[in-house]
Amino acid sequence: MKTVLITAGANGIGLVMASGFQAAGYRVWVTDVDAAMIAALPAGIRGSHVDAGHELGMEALFADIAQTWGGLDVLCANAGIKGPTAAIEDMPLEGWHQCLGVNLDGAMLAAKYAARLMKPAKKGVMIFTSSTSGLYGTPYRAPYVAAKWGIIGLMKTVAMELGPHGIRANAICPGSVNGPRIDAVIDAEAQAKGLHPDAVRAGYAAGTALKRLTDPQDVADMALFLASDSAKMVSGQALAVDGMTYNVDPQ
Repeated sequence: MKTVLITAGANGIGLVMASGFQAAGYRVWVTDVDAAMIAALPAGIRGSHVDAGHELGMEALFADIAQTWGGLDVLCANAGIKGPTAAIEDMPLEGWHQCLGVNLDGAMLAAKYAARLMKPAKKGVMIFTSSTSGLYGTPYRAPYVAAKWGIIGLMKTVAMELGPHGIRANAICPGSVNGPRIDAVIDAEAQAKGLHPDAVRAGYAAGTALKRLTDPQDVADMALFLASDSAKMVSGQALAVDGMTYNVDPQ
């Protein structure tokens, strides 16, 4: 039975991923900073209360995985926060550091310790959650955008380094995904622009060819494809799951 680790997997996109991998027959392990959500995980999904940006915690997690499972087939480096929403002239440095610490440092640490398990096995798949913001940028979201661009660069480098060892790496770039996080982003952007949240939400949907926001299941389905043998020659790619966004600031 194949194994998968999903960081930030106890809620939102991560939990939908976890449920999808479990339904596909994987043994699933997730991390989250919310201990209550870890305690409420569905039956059969392992959970660890770990901060993805904290190296000692991540090192201990992977040691536990190695002892329990003996290795790891798939990593979904999914941990992320939205970071501050503000004009660049008002951007707080503390918020910048916190956003990059969770989003980018967390992805690097997950890849670092997953590589140590996958290289001896000469196989493995790493899937990084980036964003369409990592493809073209988003106004008022400088730290989030910087982190998500960085994840794509990290992924491409990891794909080059680990490809000779039979390990693939790709990034999923979701568009605006329905759920509490995008609700918070929309509210903050509406306040920054002096608009009603409904107008901002409508603008996000209008800026896509399919005229709707992305669902978490859409992202989970892509992760399952990338982890599968059907994607055995897909590596080093940043794949948008966004309904074709073509206007990043429709307001």
